[in-house]
Amino acid sequence: MTLLAEPAQFAPDSHAKAATLASRAAEVDLQALSAALAATSAVHDAEASFPHANFALLQRHGLLALTVAEADGGAGAGLQRAREVIAAVSRGDPATALVLTMQYLQTRALSHPGNGWPEALRRQVLHSVVHDGALLNALRVEPELGTPARGGLPATVAQRCAEGWRVSGHKLYSTGVEGLSWLVVWGRSDETPVRTGAFLVPRQAPGVRIVKTWDSLGQRASGSHDVLLEQVLIPASHALELREPADWSRAPDAEQQHWMHVLLGALYDAIALNARDWLIHFLRTRAPASLGAPLATLPRAQEALGEIELLLQANRLQLDAAARDGDAGHPWSPADSGLLKTAVTRNAIEVVERALKLTGNHGMARANPLERYHRDVLCGRIHTPQEDSACIAAGRAALQAAS
Repeated sequence: MTLLAEPAQFAPDSHAKAATLASRAAEVDLQALSAALAATSAVHDAEASFPHANFALLQRHGLLALTVAEADGGAGAGLQRAREVIAAVSRGDPATALVLTMQYLQTRALSHPGNGWPEALRRQVLHSVVHDGALLNALRVEPELGTPARGGLPATVAQRCAEGWRVSGHKLYSTGVEGLSWLVVWGRSDETPVRTGAFLVPRQAPGVRIVKTWDSLGQRASGSHDVLLEQVLIPASHALELREPADWSRAPDAEQQHWMHVLLGALYDAIALNARDWLIHFLRTRAPASLGAPLATLPRAQEALGEIELLLQANRLQLDAAARDGDAGHPWSPADSGLLKTAVTRNAIEVVERALKLTGNHGMARANPLERYHRDVLCGRIHTPQEDSACIAAGRAALQAAS
């Protein structure tokens, strides 16, 4: 029984193809891209519909393989370029940006040594990303387990069989699953002693079922539905870096954590920038009869906007520094990059809430985008690390440094 096609080999001109892809990705007009994505964002939000056309557009521009290494056929972009693209996509449609962020984190990790994947499988997946626009993401959260970042064994089980593994389980919050080609499923083996790790599951494999449960306040178009896996057969080689649970307690990959926190920060900061821009337009054009002039002429409105600029400047300076250090090969510690994500997210939420406070009923009206920006930006709190975990890690690091 052939479960998957044999790994594709890159043609001799793969470096030329990579150069072409890198050129397309470098030359894309990010402002125009934002505008194109923004044209349907409100509709996808209202319908909670997955924006398939957005990813076809990103593929045409070579952006789905942006962080795939050039040696693997991708654009080989660094953190600063990835940050710029995520910000531009988020300015257009934050849900698309969230799925793309996960794509960049997964494909970048696969392009680096020590990824724990069999080489043939790694090449096959990256080939599908570069040539077919395949999307992949990790499925980790479960009903009983919650987020694995807080510990615990997954209930998802992979059973050994003659053909490889049969995977069964229930995953929640599977970001982008409606558009994914590959599911990197966190689970445990049925061995003694038990081992935990990831199992690569093709999304179209028999036994994979999507249950459309995603009806969230924000990021409604991200398609983060439940996934049920029922005796899904995968080859033996699709078990990725299985370890005994205690072996996963080692320090996290600082570079991967740094990338994740910068890209998530850029995503939610971009929503705040959208809110700021809409507020400026409102202040310039709203002229109450009692005032006889636009609200922008009021010192109170100018001061409030200045406070928003203060928050956005802090975000920009932190993200600039973090992206620069990441590209220079100096990733921040997980504790410091976790604080970055927390600070940028807090500031972004504060920006949107200040804009709502200034605009009153106009800001809350569903005919205007500000209430949507508010719902989307609140989702920044959900991503790992949550604020309490980030602050605990930073506090412990400070205590250890002082001892």
